[in-house]
Amino acid sequence: MSYLNITEVESAVTSLAASYPGSAQLITLPEPSVEGRTSHALQIGRPSRIPKDAVMLIGGVHAREWGSCEILVHFAADLLEAFRTGTGLGYGSTTITAQQVQDLLLRLDLVVLPLVNPDGRLYSQTVDPMWRKNRNPANSGGSSNPDCIGVDLNRNYDFLFDFTTAFAPTATPQVSTSPCDQQVYEGPSAFSEPETRNVRWLLDHYPGTRWFVDVHSYSQDMLYNWGDDENQSGDPDMNFRNTSYDGKRGLPGDTAYAEYIPKDDVDSALELATAFCRGVQGVRGTAYTPLTGFHLYPTSGTSDDYVFSRHFVDPAQGKVLGFTVEWGKEFHPAWAEMERIVLDVDAGLVEFCLATA
Repeated sequence: MSYLNITEVESAVTSLAASYPGSAQLITLPEPSVEGRTSHALQIGRPSRIPKDAVMLIGGVHAREWGSCEILVHFAADLLEAFRTGTGLGYGSTTITAQQVQDLLLRLDLVVLPLVNPDGRLYSQTVDPMWRKNRNPANSGGSSNPDCIGVDLNRNYDFLFDFTTAFAPTATPQVSTSPCDQQVYEGPSAFSEPETRNVRWLLDHYPGTRWFVDVHSYSQDMLYNWGDDENQSGDPDMNFRNTSYDGKRGLPGDTAYAEYIPKDDVDSALELATAFCRGVQGVRGTAYTPLTGFHLYPTSGTSDDYVFSRHFVDPAQGKVLGFTVEWGKEFHPAWAEMERIVLDVDAGLVEFCLATA
């Protein structure tokens, strides 16, 4: 075994839908990638006449983080097989009973998109292993410089996209307006990329989504909202929509700004992130840390903050708590180690889903 190429990831998704027709449905995403590739997701769960809450999980956003696709493919396969056979799951010392599996897929829908960025993954696996962005030459200025191709998809969401206005001049958010930044170019506008528009379409198409997990590497953390500044629950007026705080965001330990989050939401987010970390640790003792995205480094335009921000911008949108897994200690672990990481993270994801109850 080794890392899956993009054809194998797509084949795995379509095969799971065909193999488990009673509990998995194939979702064709509406927009092909820049290079013309169509992506698919899975809806997993026992069909119900009553709308169910959903957990949405995406991966393969950053091209060089190869193992994220494998984590989500195996996660889907494990749950589907255990549900069909009426058995439990065992990941080292983390065990999930058969009844827990049944209850989980009866109570929730899981929407799983293992590969958001197929063009970037292909380029990373065949040309430049450290490639991170997508492969859009038009939205990076069409430069003949190979470094100027592509957009960092996890800076392309509509959350404080105009970071040069929103953040303090001395803040250092990990994002760039330069097309020739190989790592964190945000793109010319929010949702300029078909890959991020596909994720937005999934959120719109599954309004029952209440929890969202974006699988990345690396740092062995489970991140939760917010990523632009430290959290506070005392002043609702101090929030990302309030332009009077422009130029003040993104500095640790100051009193000028902290991002508002209701106390119940931050408590729930920490509880779920802790459940994930507990599940990971039960496999072979690997310790992951629950912390806010800001405490990794300040960001804007990320998926997890965008999904949580939606209901503040439009109260008609359901509330979605956003999370980012940062698995492992390197982008391309030896496959034998990656197989162990898959078990670690899948155990954490199942525990996370169980904890949503």
